Amino acid sequence: MLKFARVTVNATAKEPIWSYKVMEKQTDSSTYLHYNHTDSCKDSRWTARECYEFMYDKRPWQKVHNFYLNLVNGRLPIQSLFGTERYSAEDASVQFAAKSLETCEEGVELEDGKNKNKKGRWARATYKIVLSYHGDSFDGWQKQPGLNAVQSVVERSIGSFIDEFKAQKLKDKSLPLEACVAVAGRTDKGVTALNQVCSFFTWRNDIKTQDVEDAINSASPGKLRVVSASKVSRDFHPNFSAKWRRYFYIFPIIDLENEGIGSGKNDENSSSKEKHSDLKNGCLNVEEKDECLAVDAQNGVECRNKPRSFSVKRVNELLLQLEGKSLSYRMFARDIKASRSTGPPTECFIYHARATEARLPSIEEVYGNDDRGQKVMCVELIGNRFLRRMVRVLVATTIREAAAGADDEALLNLMEATCRRATAPPAPPDGLCLLDVGYEEFNPENTLIQ
Repeated sequence: MLKFARVTVNATAKEPIWSYKVMEKQTDSSTYLHYNHTDSCKDSRWTARECYEFMYDKRPWQKVHNFYLNLVNGRLPIQSLFGTERYSAEDASVQFAAKSLETCEEGVELEDGKNKNKKGRWARATYKIVLSYHGDSFDGWQKQPGLNAVQSVVERSIGSFIDEFKAQKLKDKSLPLEACVAVAGRTDKGVTALNQVCSFFTWRNDIKTQDVEDAINSASPGKLRVVSASKVSRDFHPNFSAKWRRYFYIFPIIDLENEGIGSGKNDENSSSKEKHSDLKNGCLNVEEKDECLAVDAQNGVECRNKPRSFSVKRVNELLLQLEGKSLSYRMFARDIKASRSTGPPTECFIYHARATEARLPSIEEVYGNDDRGQKVMCVELIGNRFLRRMVRVLVATTIREAAAGADDEALLNLMEATCRRATAPPAPPDGLCLLDVGYEEFNPENTLIQ
């Protein structure tokens, strides 16, 4: 038996944009619920299951893994996605890191006044570490029992640098000798980072930064690498001191989608005016129906003329609407505490949101081979903060809306929805990378996608 509760979002004060109906849990496990959109794109928009299949099925994610592994090990720079110039091995390893880090280094604490003869808490030394690690090789950042987390590897590696007092306390409790590391942002399993920032402190004054680098680099060679290590001010915190974060997403395009994507030609979802001349508000003009959609998990939903490709240009146009705005992204977040599901904790300011086409380069291509690599869509997002899984949900939802032919304000309208089923399931973590973290004011010129 079904019970319905209707919640309507009135974005235009004239007619409802969405309606959501709640279905009582069924004894039949093959029946589940989809969010019921009531705008004119509803019949063209993918369901949650169709989004998942489009993102995962037969998509060459391994090529993205290989590219990220080359970036982590310094064999390629991130700019090789967009340029045709050739890079030396030395340039590939330091070019982007140097540009990112030169503007976010914190000054070393000055030894004057009360800090000249450091004692007690003032004798504490803080070390900033910039890490590069391959997401597919670890179970995320946060340490958990029985998992190979980046935090666990780093804290074990630098455990020998903690002070004697803390070391004795750990021994008394029969705990392993580990440091305590703070981080700029925790990454999920499968997510890569090129310039992740973390820090630890100690009361020892005999530690060299080179020793810290060597200890971490020897822990997981080829998977985890120290970009830089430095002694910084004791009030530096990698998370609270950060002013912006840059995420990068690479979405591989399969051969079936290669024809016309982003070019506006032969693309059933092109954003050209001619293509949308017979659409209403950029969406298919179909009859709106008030119904709750129950889906059979084995047979799926009956799809009628649903698109199987999208326009990269259209994705870029949708993302542009988010720039320069402070918005609540609660509908794009997943697995956050109820206390943070409403109000200011869900608000984020997006400085830069762009998408473009590119091709994954290989080492052979960079050094002179003319073979062209895998075609991909690249998404660059820079914001003051990001909620959990927000980037992956935002990427997947934007692709879904672009394929459905939604209007320019589709993402802004979704902000006002009442259930997170209104947005798409998270895109695969394989394509996501934390590119860098900034500790100075954001500079619009310091972007990869213009």
